Amino acid sequence: MRVTVVGAGAIGGFLACKLFAAGHEVSVVARGATLEAIREQGLQLHSGEDVLIARLHATSNPEELGAQDLVIFAVKAPALAAAVTHAKALVGPDTVVVPAINGLPWWYFLQTTQALAGLRLEAVDPGGVIEQGIPARAVIGCVVFPSCAVLSPGVIKHMSGNRLVFGEPAGGLSARAETLAKAFHDAGFDAHADENVREQIWLKLLGNACFNPVSLLVGGTTDELIDDPFVHAVCVEMMDEVLELGRRLGLSPEIDPTQRIAITRKLGKVKTSMLQDVEGQRPVEIEAILGALVGVADRVGAPLPRTRTVYALARMRAKLLGLLPN
Repeated sequence: MRVTVVGAGAIGGFLACKLFAAGHEVSVVARGATLEAIREQGLQLHSGEDVLIARLHATSNPEELGAQDLVIFAVKAPALAAAVTHAKALVGPDTVVVPAINGLPWWYFLQTTQALAGLRLEAVDPGGVIEQGIPARAVIGCVVFPSCAVLSPGVIKHMSGNRLVFGEPAGGLSARAETLAKAFHDAGFDAHADENVREQIWLKLLGNACFNPVSLLVGGTTDELIDDPFVHAVCVEMMDEVLELGRRLGLSPEIDPTQRIAITRKLGKVKTSMLQDVEGQRPVEIEAILGALVGVADRVGAPLPRTRTVYALARMRAKLLGLLPN
């Protein structure tokens, strides 16, 4: 496949390196120090004792690449609208677009027939810029479970996890989702196509909605949050609230807070993406992860008292740090 990854950060760099090593024609759209580093020394992936150096094509100008078979958007939520606008030349009539992003994606309610069908998530896509820039027919939903970090520009550290889930936004299995999952499986991922990718996104959100903002507030890694009995209790209460909201939307992942926390605990000492952004002085994804969730709760009359409290505090913390996106 001709693949372009927009955003060569932690997850984008991880995906790009593995696909390149599997023999795909991979390019990345990057800028600044990251672009310079990739051009000079390749994109580097450290995983355990292994180091993979991908001498792939890197550019800041998507127009020079033309339409691709697969475009992966792996930028943070606050930067997605600008990235989509910048990368329009990559998307042709047969291009598959995979948003490898955190939180609720802009497309989440647009093609479903379940509760809130057709709802546009203004917190995620203000003004509908992303929806206008990416044809709905092109999108394959994606859930990225691995944890990665940027050691330095163009140098990625894979810390844990290898699971990817793909699926049609409208639900059901499709040949293109299964073909995509097979390509990633052949590249070394634990990749699967799922007939209900929206529920898989909710499953990941169950962890992100508590661990990310709480880590922003206290500065702790996930194992530290879980091992503290008081913070652990807060996470359980938040997960219970998010699960109840999911049930109101027809989403019922077969998991409880204890099981979900155990999954994260097995990953070890993980620094959440939101905490990494705080430490790197980058805008945080508070709206995509919690703001959109609270907005959905308002629509269906779900109280979410603990989640709303953490959202208010984390949002204010981000604002005082100058990291709340405009």
